Amino acid sequence: MQLYRNKFITLISIIGCLSVFSGALFAAEVKDTDTKEVKNEKLPIADLQRFTKVIEYIKEYYVKPINDDVLFENAMRGMLQGLDPHSSYLDVEEFSDLKASTAGKFGGLGVEILPEDGFIRVISPIDDTPAQRAGVQAGDLIVRLNDTPVKGLSMREAIEMMRGEKGTKILLTIIRQGENKPLQISVIRDTINVQSVRSKMLDDNYGYLRVSQFQSNSGDDLSRAVQALKKNNGKLKGLILDLRNNPGGVLDTAVQIADAFLDKDKIKQYDNVIVYTKGRMGSQIIEKAHSGDILNGAPIVVLVNSGSASASEIVAGALQDYKRAVIVGTQTFGKGSVQTVLPLKDNRGLKLTTALYYTPAGRSIQATGIKPDITIPNVKIPAPNDKDKEQNALLLREEDLQGHLENGNKSGAESKTVENKTVENKTEGKTENKADLIYTDYQLYEALNILKGLTLTKS
Repeated sequence: MQLYRNKFITLISIIGCLSVFSGALFAAEVKDTDTKEVKNEKLPIADLQRFTKVIEYIKEYYVKPINDDVLFENAMRGMLQGLDPHSSYLDVEEFSDLKASTAGKFGGLGVEILPEDGFIRVISPIDDTPAQRAGVQAGDLIVRLNDTPVKGLSMREAIEMMRGEKGTKILLTIIRQGENKPLQISVIRDTINVQSVRSKMLDDNYGYLRVSQFQSNSGDDLSRAVQALKKNNGKLKGLILDLRNNPGGVLDTAVQIADAFLDKDKIKQYDNVIVYTKGRMGSQIIEKAHSGDILNGAPIVVLVNSGSASASEIVAGALQDYKRAVIVGTQTFGKGSVQTVLPLKDNRGLKLTTALYYTPAGRSIQATGIKPDITIPNVKIPAPNDKDKEQNALLLREEDLQGHLENGNKSGAESKTVENKTVENKTEGKTENKADLIYTDYQLYEALNILKGLTLTKS
């Protein structure tokens, strides 16, 4: 299957709430021999006659008149929904929303969702959106929208209910694993402007990159962020790439980001492949790494969790197969299928699952996900309260004894400053207290420790 980017669009993403879809996009053309084979198949006359009879009965006996265009659009929507969770019919509004979501600006709550047993499963909240700020988490099961049960609603109806004017509220009733009773979370709708790449320094010469979604410009943004970290902080000893709760997005961007850390001259296995697909017709689309590594071989730790899906899994899988990074966190979502968006007349489209994608080593991620090299659950370490601090202040240490000997290398005061100092984030102008990281983000705290260990073994 050859690539023609001006023909069909390949979407690799999770169905997105409010934007309807998030994902993107490369072109594909079917071979003439395959097209002829389909054309030569006999039409299912009996099935077509039955379908026609259903339309006839609806138009004649349904309680109120229904336009033909409504019947046919519903029929197409039902056909696609019956295939798998990712295939769907796109009307004019949905097709427009798809374009807006890949550009990084759309309206709504800011969550990626999938239908599950008549309810709505949250794949992940998008960074710095109303849903995330309100406390919606990956894995939450939405069972009620305001006073309306989700059970019995179509996906489209649920999405329409979650949409609304900026500043209006919606009450989500959620079932969350580990909670004894349903939670009610009020979310204020807003226009979602997604900044997909954020960067900062966690420690001296250790960088942190957060990619919340793979948009069309995320690859270039990541490269600029790495260069800024180098320029403002000197040579990077290592980098943490945070893909937690990243539901996917543009496939080309995922390939670009993986390629940024892979040097084809230093990886000889798997023919430098980053990702390839296998479809019904046995065709493959292969993307390969190029020369150059933006970090010049410095260690990488990739953080993932159950909200990491699709394009996130492509990046994590490629870096894992080539042993370019250590994958840390929990098992990813397992969305390893490719959707092709076929344009229809009148600004409508058809999103159809056409293939599965594979990591360089030939692993299919579909329904399995990426298993971390080091599993670190997302636990919450309670911060010490004021009473604990008072008690700790009463405990004596060697440095508190009068006449104690000073450290042979540097003073005790200097040692304490190194351990608990506040690090200035020169890239984004923020500060972060390293001593509090264990309480605010335990997975990130452990990832930083692992990265430091990798640096020591490399040197």
